[in-house]
Amino acid sequence: MRRASHHQLRTAFRALLESTECYHTASVFDPMSARIAADLGFEVGILGGSVASLQVLAAPDFAVITLSEFVEQAVRIGRVSRLPVIADADHGYGNALNVMRTVVELERAGIAALTIEDTLLPAKFGHKSTDLIPVEEAVGKIRAALEARVDPDLAIVARTNAAMLSVEQVIHRTQAYQAAGADALCMVGVVDFEHLEQIASHLTVPLMLVTYGNPELRDNPRLARLGVRIVVNGHAAYFAAIKATYDCLREQRQITASDLSASELSTKYSTAEEYMVWAREYMEVKE
Repeated sequence: MRRASHHQLRTAFRALLESTECYHTASVFDPMSARIAADLGFEVGILGGSVASLQVLAAPDFAVITLSEFVEQAVRIGRVSRLPVIADADHGYGNALNVMRTVVELERAGIAALTIEDTLLPAKFGHKSTDLIPVEEAVGKIRAALEARVDPDLAIVARTNAAMLSVEQVIHRTQAYQAAGADALCMVGVVDFEHLEQIASHLTVPLMLVTYGNPELRDNPRLARLGVRIVVNGHAAYFAAIKATYDCLREQRQITASDLSASELSTKYSTAEEYMVWAREYMEVKE
């Protein structure tokens, strides 16, 4: 099977956005997982920011991975991938100028689409990682991303957190990102179909939902009718790989089986505890 060019993969992703169907992403985190996903018939993959942080640094999703480290992993995947891959580019690694650099590097890596979110990152100590930047700043990031791309088929997806805002605020933000020229809109935190319908009725561009398997949103035809083209259920494949590695090595050492889940194992063996200690030591404002 001959590998498609980066432009052909971007064209394939555009076709998904322009279709009337709803597609579910495969979590891809290295070249092998991307090739497996394509062979199993997945139409699109996603390289998650949290997954990349664990895979590259064994670090939690605290926005400590750098653009160059993220891009290096994207390059490895893009070199052999046979399906279009979305990159979770977080906040674009800084301000609007950093977003432009992010787009340039990920486009060269072969990514078919990338999400830019309006989250305030890195989070301040004691604040939630779901705090959002002003709409005007987020619009500037989207406009900068569109200016930076060379291949017009590279899709720029604006992302926001619907769980942190009222319906009116979500509509205001997503309409602003749509007007700025975003090729699609990504939302996390949509509760159910009633919530989605209230928002989607005000939008015209394709939608992408991060649902984490929310049972209230498991109806592909209904999602498709509301304009949802891409659904991200999470990154179970990556955590299953951690669990399988642990179990294989444990058996080799003849160690009694552990009842830790894949998610618990990823926390145990990541450097999350170290980062929490450092955050308290160096970021907490002491009276």
